[in-house]
Amino acid sequence: MPQVAARITHDHEQWLKNYFKTKSAGAEFILPWAVDMFFKSMRAVAQELNVAELKTVLEAYQGVKILPNQCKGAYLFLQVEEACETESVHNNHGVSWPNLEAKLKRLSDVHSTALMIWASAYWVSKVWNGVSFEEYIKLTCS
Repeated sequence: MPQVAARITHDHEQWLKNYFKTKSAGAEFILPWAVDMFFKSMRAVAQELNVAELKTVLEAYQGVKILPNQCKGAYLFLQVEEACETESVHNNHGVSWPNLEAKLKRLSDVHSTALMIWASAYWVSKVWNGVSFEEYIKLTCS
């Protein structure tokens, strides 16, 4: 099985040691589950948001670094709202801000976090370099 070196907090390390036989055993269980939850969440988000709205979120996350303590719907909402207010990114894709606003507010924190990770990944992953928004959405949200 491939090895992964991840930085975790002391509290997370203790949690893994307390709930599993070893820290590694816990990580081997949690990591695949988290990846599965990410993709399940993104499929649900893709059913809620249309392609133009997903493009708006992608554009709103250009150059944005997300942090674990920002994994809440409020952070997603603020980032997209600011990009729409200051750069009119929603207009670039023909999106109604009031409709997008309502949809973003309905997302759970889990779905919002998946959407933030998905949007950030487009900009930082070498795999998606040069891939259009449309192609990224088609390949990752179906």
